[in-house]
Amino acid sequence: MSASPSQPDSGAKAVPTCFRHPDRETYVRCNRCERPICPDCMRDAPVGHQCVQCVAEGQKSVRRPRTVFGGRVADRPYVTWVLLGLIGLGFLAQQAVPDVTLQFQMWGVGVINGQWYRLLTAAFLHGGIVHLAFNGFALWVVGRQLEEWLGHGRYLALWVLGALGGSVLTLLVTPMQPSVGASGAIFGLFAAVFVVGRRLRTDTRYILGLLVVNLLITFVVPQISWTAHVGGLLTGFALTAAYAYLPRGGNGADRPDLRTRTLVHAAATVGCAVLLVALAVGATVYWTGG
Repeated sequence: MSASPSQPDSGAKAVPTCFRHPDRETYVRCNRCERPICPDCMRDAPVGHQCVQCVAEGQKSVRRPRTVFGGRVADRPYVTWVLLGLIGLGFLAQQAVPDVTLQFQMWGVGVINGQWYRLLTAAFLHGGIVHLAFNGFALWVVGRQLEEWLGHGRYLALWVLGALGGSVLTLLVTPMQPSVGASGAIFGLFAAVFVVGRRLRTDTRYILGLLVVNLLITFVVPQISWTAHVGGLLTGFALTAAYAYLPRGGNGADRPDLRTRTLVHAAATVGCAVLLVALAVGATVYWTGG
């Protein structure tokens, strides 16, 4: 006598399982999409829980916080770390291959002969461990604060154009003098801290004193490229003034429209770069008698 197989109870309810992990039973549902979620897929919400997909979708619509000058808030000083790493690698390359200094230092004659890369590569080389330590320390102390104030993009533009500004003034005034170092960029950062401090109405006496002391050293101590320092300083003042004070208006004098501010700052950055390149081209034409 054979027995017929038992039939499942059609009235029994199926046990719900996680929509991402079908092998896991769960009785918790996402507050947003109402799909069942296991502990690995649930995220705390103001009320109940949400699944990871709904959390990710929600974050797309949340605007990232901005600094007072319009840049995205820098959670970590990534640009400062990268710049420190690059100048460190540049110094190691100098020690390993001495010709690196001759080939990549700022030398106006080389730029006039078409070696335009020298205008920037010199900022990643240094004249000794003390020179490297001073610029590296200044970049670490001042750079992190500026990166927090300005955001990654504006801060990087300021550093690069400060270095370029120092090289361009050297090309204009003392093309025969070779030089190395990130001092032009560092002086641009010093100027930026002063301008931003004035804009935020903080105490700027310490940075003003630091600027005065460094300028005295620049003109008193021999074999220091004053043109690199002054060129970076002037570039830093001009570009940071644009970041800190422009545009005026929009949704109030202190809170202009974000899109307008971004466009104005981008235009100021490009304009500064174009001006420096134009000055470099003019200098090469002048020195070659063209």
